[in-house]
Amino acid sequence: MFTNHNKDGGRSTTCIENRFALDCHPFPHCIIKNFLSSEAFVENLQRELLELNFHEKSNDLYKFKQSEDLKKRTEPYIAGLRTALFGRFRSWLGDVLGVELEPTVDISCARYEYTDVLLCHDDELEGRRVAFILYLVPPWQSSDGGTLDLYTTDSNFQPQSIVKSLVPSWNTLVLFEVSPVSFHQVSEVLSQDKCRLSLGGWFHGPSLERPPRYIEPLVPRSPHIPRDETLLLEWVNPVYLDISYQEQIQEEFEDNSEIQLKDFLKEEKFREVNEQLRLSQIQWMKRGPPNKRCCEVASLETVPQCVSACWELLHSEAFFLLLSNFTGLRLHYLCPADDDDDNDEDKVRKNKPEEERDEEATGSSSESANASREKGVTPVCCGELRRWSHGGYTLLHDGEAARAEYALDLLLPFGCTGWESEFGGFTCYVANEEDEELLTVYPEDNSLALVYRDKETLKFVKHVNHKSFSDSADSSTCRAFYDFSFVYYE
Repeated sequence: MFTNHNKDGGRSTTCIENRFALDCHPFPHCIIKNFLSSEAFVENLQRELLELNFHEKSNDLYKFKQSEDLKKRTEPYIAGLRTALFGRFRSWLGDVLGVELEPTVDISCARYEYTDVLLCHDDELEGRRVAFILYLVPPWQSSDGGTLDLYTTDSNFQPQSIVKSLVPSWNTLVLFEVSPVSFHQVSEVLSQDKCRLSLGGWFHGPSLERPPRYIEPLVPRSPHIPRDETLLLEWVNPVYLDISYQEQIQEEFEDNSEIQLKDFLKEEKFREVNEQLRLSQIQWMKRGPPNKRCCEVASLETVPQCVSACWELLHSEAFFLLLSNFTGLRLHYLCPADDDDDNDEDKVRKNKPEEERDEEATGSSSESANASREKGVTPVCCGELRRWSHGGYTLLHDGEAARAEYALDLLLPFGCTGWESEFGGFTCYVANEEDEELLTVYPEDNSLALVYRDKETLKFVKHVNHKSFSDSADSSTCRAFYDFSFVYYE
């Protein structure tokens, strides 16, 4: 059965009595309906599973409730299923695949309820050969969400788009081969009153050969653009241009490595940009691949003038110097190179006339950009304007961890009125290979967030869930917010 391949790119489907279906597109998977012959057994199994203790699991990739490992549970129906799956069924499956599957027992129970989700991933982990899911759900439609979505892949073995969605159904077993192209997700559960209960796990055996891991090109970085302090005077709340207040900000930032500066832009400038982001015909491009991110990024050629001016502000030489004053980071050649220089600079600055101190605070520079190169300092940045709405997220991934470096993150959100933390869309910072969140930055109108991260700190944007839809009678209206996201490197 598993060797029935057509010559049209490997796609094939086999059906037997409408109970068994095998398909090799987009990767080998099998669906067995009415898997367990005794309806009474299935009902008792469901009852035992619902009586288990479930623990909330939530990170960048998923949100759902999971039981403890069922390897040693003694309830009769759970134990009976486990014995059958990892005994005779495992032997049969190994014969079909022509692979000797190990007796390793790897099984647990999952409950997905409203807004729960498991985003795009490939299941690859040393020893996993075949994944299985047994559904124990009430009558279920695709409109309830919770489908098992299968992705095609490109020439770099990266997921592209969903080509098949399997709707859960009672007493149905799904199997698929774990491989470098077995990208799938459990779509967000949209039903507010149904529980997507399933048993899942893996049969272990020799892993398939994996090609070299694809490394994404780095996002292009560029030095500041030549704009002087007049841009700051035009856009930034005057309180943040006061040198004494900047010193307070720097002290707090150096203690905490992060700060949020509320009402950062002048009110009239914020309102203008906020309105144009909502009303203008900006071209938004979806960024992937889905195992790393799913978000919308503005084509800068299509943004209105005031939005473009805000972009220039964040990219300007004057703003680089302002960030240096806020953080103590060396993002401009006028900044001291080390603590000793910093102390000397403070002494010199405090002895200067007030007019000169104010000029420095707003980033004035009569020296040429060549002075920066002479000192061997070339700070750079990269940035994008993003729109966040239902289904948007970013994920942690191996490539990001391998290339992590010291950096200053900047977020400046717009359109956050009515946005609740339960919608998602917030930015989480975590230590590499640790689940504990170090910091969460929630989107807040006109609040400039600055976060300094080291090589062991990663970040992700939490999946924006269905609660982001309007509570009004027109439930088809989805809320959205926007942010400028920049990263600065010394």
